Amino acid sequence: MAGHFGIQEVFRGEDPVVDIVAVHGLNGGPIKTWTTNKTDKFWLADQEMLPKHMSNARILSFGYDASVAAFFGRTSSDTILQHAHTLVAELVADRQLEGAMNRPIIFICHSLGGIVVKRALAYSASRTSKLIQHLHSIFVSTYAILFLGTPHQGSDKAELASTGRKIIDTMVPSKVFDTDGKLLEALKEGSEILQNVTDMFAPLMKNFRIYFFWEQEKTDFGPTFKYVVKEYSAAPILDDTERAGLPYDHRNMCKFESRTAPGYRLVVAALLTYTLNAPSTIAQRWISASEMLKAKRATEAAELMQ
Repeated sequence: MAGHFGIQEVFRGEDPVVDIVAVHGLNGGPIKTWTTNKTDKFWLADQEMLPKHMSNARILSFGYDASVAAFFGRTSSDTILQHAHTLVAELVADRQLEGAMNRPIIFICHSLGGIVVKRALAYSASRTSKLIQHLHSIFVSTYAILFLGTPHQGSDKAELASTGRKIIDTMVPSKVFDTDGKLLEALKEGSEILQNVTDMFAPLMKNFRIYFFWEQEKTDFGPTFKYVVKEYSAAPILDDTERAGLPYDHRNMCKFESRTAPGYRLVVAALLTYTLNAPSTIAQRWISASEMLKAKRATEAAELMQ
C-alpha cells in the first residue's frame, strides 16, 4: 500500500533536538511492525509511552516495499539500494522543509530494516561531490543506531541463507509465498548481499553509538522452536558497542504493551542517553564535515585552474 511508504511523522515534541527514525523489516510496515497484536499499542506514538519520555524529540517511521522479493529476489541488491537511496532522499527532503538539516538522528531498526539503514548510511557517507553533498547530511547527522534482531554476520553463506529463510518463515504467512525452489537459490544470493552491506558498513561504525539487541525467546515453527537471528549474529561483540537481550521472539521484540513491559526501559533508556549526548557531538561533527567539504571544493577549483 503506497500510502504507507515514505517518512511519516508520528510524534513531534516541542523544539525537538533529535529525530528518531524507525525502520521496519521484512513484510513489515511503518505502523504495524511497532504495534502490539492484541492491544493495538503503537509505542512509538502512544502519548503514555515513548513520547512521554522523549518530549524533546521528533519521532518518524519509514515505510517501504518490504516484500520477500525486495530482499531475496534476483534483484535484491538493486532493491535494497533503492530503498536506501529513498530513505536518504526522504529524510533529506523532510529535514530541509523542517529547517533542521543538522539535527541529530537516531535510527531504531527491526530485523532486515537494519540492512537498509546500513546501506543508506554507506551511500550517504559517499555523497560528497558539490551537486549532491546535501545527501551527505544524513551520515554526518547520525549519532546512534539501535539494531533489534538484525542479522549482521553468518558463519558462511549457508548460515546467512538459513537466517533469511527463518525470517521469511517467521514474517510471511506460508500461503503467501512458496519457500521452495527459486527462493532457496535467491536466499543464497541474498546472503551475499547481507554480507556485502555488512562489509561496506564496517569502516563507518566508529562514527556511531551502536546498541545491538537479540531475541531471547525462540519462534514457533510448528514442529520445532528456533531462534530466527542467533545472538552472535544479532549482537556481535565489538569494541565500543552495547548489547542486550530482549525477552521476546523475533517478531515481537520491537513491540511493547506498556511502560512496564520487559525490555521497554532498556530501549528507552538508550534513546534518552543518546538524545542527551547527541547535540554536542553532532554539532562538532558538522564543523569538521563543513571544513572537509570546503577543502574538497577548493581542491576541485585548483584542479580546474591547472
